[in-house]
Amino acid sequence: MNLTVVIDVATNLQLILLGESKMMDQNIMGQVGSGSIESDPSLAFLKFNEDLIPSADVLNTYDIGRAFYNLGKIHYDKSDLNAAEENLLKALKCTEKPRDTFSIFKILGFLIRIASEKLEDEKAGSYISNAEELIEELSTVLGTLTAEYFYNAGIVKNYSGNFEEAKENFELAYKKAKEENEPEVLAKTLLALAINCYNRKNFEGALDYLNQLSQLLKIIKKSYLSGAMYLFSAKIYLEMDLHENAIHYFKKANETLQEKKCWNLYGYILLGKGAVHKRSGNYEKALLYYQLGLESVDTQVFKRLTTLLRNEIEDVNDSSVDLYLDRTNRKVKEKNLGTIDFKHRFVLLEILFLLAKNPGQYYDKEHLAKSIWKDEYNPLIHDKLIYTSVSRLRKLIEPKNDKGEKRKYIIRGKDGYTFNPMVKIRFHMESKTNEDKIIGNVELSSPV
Repeated sequence: MNLTVVIDVATNLQLILLGESKMMDQNIMGQVGSGSIESDPSLAFLKFNEDLIPSADVLNTYDIGRAFYNLGKIHYDKSDLNAAEENLLKALKCTEKPRDTFSIFKILGFLIRIASEKLEDEKAGSYISNAEELIEELSTVLGTLTAEYFYNAGIVKNYSGNFEEAKENFELAYKKAKEENEPEVLAKTLLALAINCYNRKNFEGALDYLNQLSQLLKIIKKSYLSGAMYLFSAKIYLEMDLHENAIHYFKKANETLQEKKCWNLYGYILLGKGAVHKRSGNYEKALLYYQLGLESVDTQVFKRLTTLLRNEIEDVNDSSVDLYLDRTNRKVKEKNLGTIDFKHRFVLLEILFLLAKNPGQYYDKEHLAKSIWKDEYNPLIHDKLIYTSVSRLRKLIEPKNDKGEKRKYIIRGKDGYTFNPMVKIRFHMESKTNEDKIIGNVELSSPV
């Protein structure tokens, strides 16, 4: 064994001794080989200090790989993705097929998530190809296809965006895990099924799986899975516009992960809270969370999260946008006047959206009567009604300049009313570009 490698491993094992050995998963690298240390590998470090150079009986490749893997997980939880990647790659070099095949899947899973977060497309694609090849190999060498196999097969299908085939594999993993009495695999599978439903926009199905997972986690106590479960619950409720529920579960996710001293998802929790307030029409509070998220992460490493946060900040706070229109929450943000509540001004909001959706196109009284009031035009009824409504709308949204003159958003001409085509507007829920790209359809919080 190369002495430099041994010293490097020993240094890492020293870190474990200094307080993080309890976080090590004793089973992660498969069954212990005949020449390995059957107790905590930190004993190998003690022996190393005693003899300077360890013998094969004291520290073998298996022990080294397990130490690197656990250090990689520690750095992953602590948001140090570069150090996590470095240690996981070292762990990968220590694996052997077929003994450590499932361990290789786990390592590749972490590496794919790290590359996705760092927006390293080529690297992520390479890891995904390795995982796809591994699942093909495994299907030919395994005598019996286990729950763990079907779970990993589903994860691989998920990477390519093949959600239907992923669902089939996860359902088989779910069935097998129950038959094999594998509660931890069952827990990961339930979360994967929930995420699969989320990707397919089946939010009720996702909540059903998360409810089953919640009951199981009362028994097996996996804090990271609990944190991920709460985070995805919040995201689902956000998509369903159940904002109070979403905030509740973002808070529970944060509390659970804090208990575990896990910080890699903190920025995503802040992003989610900001999204809730944005959808609620509270743009100032949304900006506060987005900015806090940006300040809390290493922007050179968490590139995907940084891109999402900056896009949200730009979307809500773009100084070039004159009007930000939120029909769902009946609010309008004018760049000089701030947020205007249209909650009890339904007719005015409908007029605004009709004109704003088609700037430069004139609408006469007949068209407005049919579109807004669903009536045939009657001058005795509609002339004054239309004039009064448009005047009230202008007073609400058109600020005065330094000379006391009002800026004209709504223009009146001989052919009716139109929205000024020179005004820059943005509509709530309409992104400027599709920046929410997830390489391999994975996030840091998705199960490995």
